[in-house]
Amino acid sequence: MVNIIRILLILELIFNLSFISLYSQVSYPNTIKPLKLEKAPNFDGILDDDCWSKSQRISNFTQRELNEGEKATERTEVSLVYTNAEIFIGVWCYQSPPLKFTAKYMKRDFNYWEDDNFEVLFDTFFDKRNGYIFVINPNGARADVQITDEGRGFNIDWNGIWDAEVIRSDTGWFAEIRIPFSTLKFSNEKIQKWGVNFERNIRYKNEAAFWQGWSRNYDFEHVSHAGILDSFENIVGREIAELKPYALGGIELSNSSNGANTKKIGKFGLDINSLILPTLKLNLSLNTDFAQVESDRLKINLTRFSIFYPEKRDFFLEGKNDIEFDLYDDAKLFYSRRIGLENGDAIPILAAGKIMGKIGNSNIGLISVQTDSKNEIPTTNYTVLRFKQDIFNQSNIGAILTSKIRSGYYNYVYGFNFNYRTSDFLGNNNLLVESAISQSQTKGNTGKRNLSYKLAVAYPNDLLHFQAAFFGIQKDFNPEMGYLERDNYKFYFTELMFRPRPAFLPFLKRLYFKPFEIALFRDDLTNQMQSTYLEFVPLGIVTKSEDVFEIVISRNAEAITNEFEIYPNVIIPVGEYWFTRYKASIETFKGRNFSLYSEYNWGDFFSGTRQNIYASIYWNINRHLNVSTDYSKNIINLKEGSFNTDEIGGRIEYSFNPKLITYFVSQWNTSTKEIIMNFRLHWIPIIGSDLYFVINQVFNTSSKTIDLRKTLFLTKFVWRLGF
Repeated sequence: MVNIIRILLILELIFNLSFISLYSQVSYPNTIKPLKLEKAPNFDGILDDDCWSKSQRISNFTQRELNEGEKATERTEVSLVYTNAEIFIGVWCYQSPPLKFTAKYMKRDFNYWEDDNFEVLFDTFFDKRNGYIFVINPNGARADVQITDEGRGFNIDWNGIWDAEVIRSDTGWFAEIRIPFSTLKFSNEKIQKWGVNFERNIRYKNEAAFWQGWSRNYDFEHVSHAGILDSFENIVGREIAELKPYALGGIELSNSSNGANTKKIGKFGLDINSLILPTLKLNLSLNTDFAQVESDRLKINLTRFSIFYPEKRDFFLEGKNDIEFDLYDDAKLFYSRRIGLENGDAIPILAAGKIMGKIGNSNIGLISVQTDSKNEIPTTNYTVLRFKQDIFNQSNIGAILTSKIRSGYYNYVYGFNFNYRTSDFLGNNNLLVESAISQSQTKGNTGKRNLSYKLAVAYPNDLLHFQAAFFGIQKDFNPEMGYLERDNYKFYFTELMFRPRPAFLPFLKRLYFKPFEIALFRDDLTNQMQSTYLEFVPLGIVTKSEDVFEIVISRNAEAITNEFEIYPNVIIPVGEYWFTRYKASIETFKGRNFSLYSEYNWGDFFSGTRQNIYASIYWNINRHLNVSTDYSKNIINLKEGSFNTDEIGGRIEYSFNPKLITYFVSQWNTSTKEIIMNFRLHWIPIIGSDLYFVINQVFNTSSKTIDLRKTLFLTKFVWRLGF
C-alpha cells in the first residue's frame, strides 16, 4: 500500500502546476485566552462594552482560497469572553469598499456555504477529533454542525441552544455570539483547555481565510489542526435537566370514493434531557411526535433497487454520527427510518430514549424505541448500541449491536470496525484505512452466509484523490434495522482524480480529471457479474468565480436475473445489458442572487436509449425571499415499450427575521400523479422553544380534473424549560 501511495506522490510532483504548501499550517499567535467576567456583556451586536477592549483580540488569518498561504485581504478580528454560564464571541469583519455583502438567507440552518459567513469551531474535549461548528452571516442567520472523526461525521441537523446579534456599518459587519455552556459537552475539569478555530468567507472574492490549518488538504472540520483556547476556569453552566413538553392540535379532511371524512387530531408529549455525567446525556421522549417534519421529495425509480430517503426527524438526527456504522453509502447497519415507518405507513412511537456522549476516550451511543401495534404489525422494540474508542492521534476502533424484537421474533446484528486516519502522511497529506466485519442473526433463518465485511483505503488530498475498496454482503446477511440497496454481492471499487490548479490560466481556479472509476458487483455465491460501472471524466472546470463545467463518459452493465417492471406495463426481461452513456453539466456559482444547474444525460439504456434533462434554478429576490424550482424529464425508448417521465418541484422561503420563517414546498411527478403541497410557519419565540403551523395538501391528477384528496391543518407548540 505504501508503494501505491509513493507512486501517487510522484504523479503529484510531475503534474503539479501550482504551488503546494509544504510548510507548517500554524500562524502565531495560535493560542487565544478568553477573559473571565462576573457579569455578561450587553448582547446587542454592538461591541462597545469594556470587556471587548480588555480581552485578547486575534487577527492573523491566512487564505486557504483563492491564494493558499497568503494573508487575508480583509481584516478579521476575534475575541472571547465568558462567565460561569456562557461564552461570548466578539467578531469584527471589516470590509473595504465596495461593501459587497453576499447574504441571501435569514433562516435557521441556512446554506452557509453560499453566503458570506463567520465560523467558529470548538473542540471541547481537546481530543483533536470531535467538535461543534457555529456559523453566522451578515443577516444574523445561524447554522450549527456537530463534527465527529475529523469531519467524517458531519451532522448539520444538530441544533444547539445559542444566539447571535449582527450589525452592519460602512466599514463591514460585526457580531456577538452567545453560547451557553449547557449546549456543549465537555469534561468536568476545573480548568478547561479546548481546541478552537475560526474561518471567514467573502463570497464575491471567493476568499476563505482560516486562523489555523489553512492547507487545501485540510477542511475546516479537520479538528486536529485547530488552535488552542487556553483556558476556561470553573465553568458551571451545565443544566441538570431540560424539559420540552409539547401540545399538538389539528384536523384532517380527506375525500375518497367512500365520501368525505373529518378526523380531529390532539396529542401531548414530553421530551426530557438530563445529564447522567457531565459528558453523557440522556434523552427520553414520551408519546413521540414528528408532525412538523417536511414531506419527502418523492422520486421516480428506474432501477430494480429500493430508493434511499434521508432521516428528517429531530430525535434521530441529534447525535446520529455517534450511532452510524456504514459499509458504504448504500449499505448501512443502522437506518433510523426503519423505526416508526413500515411499508410506507407511520407507526406510533410510544416512548424513546437515547444516551449520547463521551467518557474519557470512549464515545457511546444508545437508542431504544418502543413502537405501538397497528393493524397487523405488533408492538416492537428497536435498540442500537454503538461504541467507539479513540486510538493513536486520529484513529478509532468500535462495535455496534442492533436489536429488533417483537412477539415471537428477533433480528440481531453485531459488528466491529477499525479506522486509521492521519493528516500527516509523508508530509501534510491525508490517508485513511477503514475495515469492518458484521454478522446478523434472525429467528427462522438458519443460513450460514450471514456476514458483511469491508476493507477500504483513501488518499483524499487537494491535487490527487485516490480510493479503493472491497466489501461484501453475504446471501443470508439481514440487517432489518439497516439499509441495503441490494444483497448477496461482492463489491470492488477504485477511483483516481487529478485536480491541478494551472496558474497560467488566470480565470481558472482548478481543472479536474478522473482517469478512471471502476465499480464491480459480483454475486456472492456464483461470482457472476451483477452490475458494472465504469466512469471517465475527460474534463472538469472550476472557474475563479466558482462556475463548474463537467463532461462524463460512462460504460455500464446490468445482469438481470429476474425480470422487473421499470414502468407500468414495461417489463425488462432477463439478460445482460451493456450501455454507454454521456453527461454534460454546468453549474453557476450559488453565491449569486440568481444561479442554475443544468445537466443533459444521454445514451444506451437496457434494450434501447434514454435521454435525461435536469435543471434547477435558484433566485434570491432579497434577504427575506428565496425561490427555487427544479425539473427532470426522461425520454425512454425500449424494445419493450417507450415512455416519458416528468418530475417537478418548487420551494418558496420567506424569512421575516431569523426567528420567524415560512416555507411553501410543492412537488409532482408522473409516477404518483399527485401534487403534494406543504406550508410551514416556524416561530422561535425563545431560543430552544418552537411554534409550528403546518398545512399539508394532496391533489390527485390521474383524471382530467385535479381532485383534492387530503388536507391536514396542524399546530404544534414546544416549550423548553431548563433546570
